[in-house]
Formats: sequence, structure tokens, C-alpha cells
Amino acid sequence: MNGTSWWTRTTEHVLELALGVALLVVGLFQVVLPTAGLIGSWWPEGSREVRLDASARLPGADTVTAGAVTLRGSDHVELVLHDPGLGEHLYLALPGIVNGILVVVILTVLLRMAGTFRDGDFFVPQNTRRLTAVALALVLMGALVPLLEMTTTNLLARGLPMADAIEPAGSYDVRPVFLALLVGAGAGAFRAGTRLRDDTEGLV
Repeated sequence: MNGTSWWTRTTEHVLELALGVALLVVGLFQVVLPTAGLIGSWWPEGSREVRLDASARLPGADTVTAGAVTLRGSDHVELVLHDPGLGEHLYLALPGIVNGILVVVILTVLLRMAGTFRDGDFFVPQNTRRLTAVALALVLMGALVPLLEMTTTNLLARGLPMADAIEPAGSYDVRPVFLALLVGAGAGAFRAGTRLRDDTEGLV
């Protein structure tokens, strides 16, 4: 019995520590530093992987330079901006920052849920709402982030000679949406567990 309790407490602390470290790392490297870089001069050159339309290929050495922008590659190409301004930095960083914020939200919610596990009270109304928030964040990761990447890629390519042939490298990702459905089902299970616990307590 004591061994089981000791193991349970240890795993709970390990879970909270892992979530806390992940939250710190993601928040620092995917949100704080990229946001700070928007107003600093840390990245004098920015780039994004894009695709070219099947009928379009870069001529010669697979490199085209137009002013402060260079395209390198043949199919999956690299859109390179030399000394981009604040607007270009924003277009480059925005999808990653938004994705990082959503991951931070998910990790924060899971960390708060882990606190209820430590208290031994799993089926609380707050956990149902927290799982619903996680599901919503996952849907946004699969839909909003790719939409931002498509939009900002079009803005970065605007005015280039081959702008019409440039397409975003990514597309809508259904995996977070499927995961959101599973998390939503988990939220339903927690809701049912909370209701069952309340009914049981009413009988005592």
C-alpha cells in the first residue's frame, strides 16, 4: 500500500515537472524569442519553404533574385528575404508564434489538470471545461495555423515575378482535428464521471 502511494506521488510529480519544463521551453523558444525578434535585429535574413506550381520551374541555376528576395530550388523552394522589415518579420513569424501560443495553452491546461490528479479528485467540472479548451486549441492548430501560413506566404510573395506560381509548403492538417475529437470524447467521459460522482454523493 505504501509502495503504491509512493509510486503514485512520484509519477504525479514527474508529470507536473515534465509539463512545466515543456511549457517553459515552448513558451521561450516558440513565443517569447520569436516575438522579441520582431522588434530586434537578431535575424537579418528570413526564409520560408514554399512550393512552385507544377508548370513553373526556376530557370538556370534554380535561383531567382528579385530585389531583396531570392527563390532557391526547383519544386520545394526556399523563399529568402534579405534584411526583411518589421512587416516581413511578422509574416514569417506569425504562424509559428500562434502555434506556440496554442501549445502553451494546451500545456497550461494539462498542468492544471495534473494538479487535480495530485489531489486525487479527477472528475471535477473544471476538468471537463479544460479538456474542451484543449480540443478547441487542437482544432485551431489544424485549421488556423495553416491558414495563417497560406495568407502570410501570399503576402511575402506579393510583387515577385513568379508570385502566381508560389504556393505554401503546408496545408490543412487533419491530425490535430482527429485528436481534438478524441479529447472531446474524453471531456464527455469526464462530464459523465462528474455527474455519476455527484449522484453517488447524493445517495450517501
